Amino acid sequence: MTILTENSAAGIEDQQDIRQKLMIALDVDGTLVDHDGHMSAPVRDAAQAVVAAGHDVMIATGRSLNATLPVIEQIGIDRGYAVCCNGGVTLRLDPELADGYEIIHKATFDPGPALRALRKRLPAAKYALEDEDGNFLSTERFQDASFGVEAIGVDFQTMLEATAVRVVVFSAENTPEEFNEAIEHIGLAGVTYSVGWTAWLDIAAAGVTKASALESLRRRLGVEAASTLAIGDGRNDIEMLTWAGRGVAMGQAPEEVVAAADEVTKSVYDDGAAHVLRGLL
Repeated sequence: MTILTENSAAGIEDQQDIRQKLMIALDVDGTLVDHDGHMSAPVRDAAQAVVAAGHDVMIATGRSLNATLPVIEQIGIDRGYAVCCNGGVTLRLDPELADGYEIIHKATFDPGPALRALRKRLPAAKYALEDEDGNFLSTERFQDASFGVEAIGVDFQTMLEATAVRVVVFSAENTPEEFNEAIEHIGLAGVTYSVGWTAWLDIAAAGVTKASALESLRRRLGVEAASTLAIGDGRNDIEMLTWAGRGVAMGQAPEEVVAAADEVTKSVYDDGAAHVLRGLL
């Protein structure tokens, strides 16, 4: 494990072949923006500079499409690709397209079995579901900035019958430890899931992660595995950090995320992502 410091930045830059085009995957929340959703000027400027240098820079986030697009615009990516919904949705960006993007892959699944099992164990939790048309269905007025659209209140049976891209579960009644214990007890099958910083659960189709979507893009672009870089901070970034030729964990990341990375940079509040990206220039 390498701990990045200002003193080591020059050495890392010397090792980096500036002529080499990299595929760079960037998490959003806790990496490019802090937990209030703010992107600092150093992070924005560093990301824009790496894009301008010609690297294949792509967002890889748990956010849904409409919550991802403003970040893409902020760092000036108008061509290339982006991964949303923890790998559930992949976009191709092109300014010549009517909306500036098109969805090239969407991984859907039947949420019924997981929702039934979770509600039996966590009856007080709030549930939200992104359907195949990009709508968010929710119980109990559940709303979050990562949805990108206003959630539509529905009954639980309607959610069970939907086709899902992403399911989110949040419990204000349980501690994160109780929440984790409940999920482990359930033993969710047929889906991929990750637990957030709080009592928050993201569920995707079986085998779908940021890493699975990024690997498809790597093959599409013909990029060597060693020429990939990923930066992230959450448990939903573990597969991505392991996948990358160079995986960098943010300074505030949990122990299991740090363990999956090759390096650790500064925290999001100390512009850790900017520190890594500047080293590529």
